[in-house]
Amino acid sequence: PQKFSLYGDLSVAANLSFIAGAYGLTGAAKRRAVDRVVGNFALDGVLASESRLLPLGLKQRLALACAVMHQPPVLFLDEPTSGVDPLVRREFWMHINALAARGVTIFITTHFMDEAEYCDRLALINRSQMIAMGSPDDLKARAAHDGNPSPTLEDAFISVIDAQERAAARAAS
Repeated sequence: PQKFSLYGDLSVAANLSFIAGAYGLTGAAKRRAVDRVVGNFALDGVLASESRLLPLGLKQRLALACAVMHQPPVLFLDEPTSGVDPLVRREFWMHINALAARGVTIFITTHFMDEAEYCDRLALINRSQMIAMGSPDDLKARAAHDGNPSPTLEDAFISVIDAQERAAARAAS
């Protein structure tokens, strides 16, 4: 979630332990899961810290660690890098790409077209309607024309919205 939703008064270690238990992990499996995410997300230096006192980037990292502790096959992330600086954003995408490389299917919502470029497939949505779907390169190719032979993904999105609005205007007249 965009808003930090873990327990702010609990330490990082306590949050990890609680979430592992909520996922049904116990005993050695719980310890292995907590140790794995602590290592994968470099949380060992903040385990004793109250999670509410962490900088936003560490909070986001902790939230992602908790979300993947039980190794889900599918992960939904709602604007996971909202409000973080560019270095944290890059780090977060490294974690996301590592999860995808291990076979996790990841659905991401984002308003950042540069982030959407990291995705294999996109669904562009405008006014609650899916208006286009494809790879970033496919969507950019559809928007290419003589005046703009190398459109950005943002250009492609705007082009598709313009086409949607022209079609709606034609249908209304």
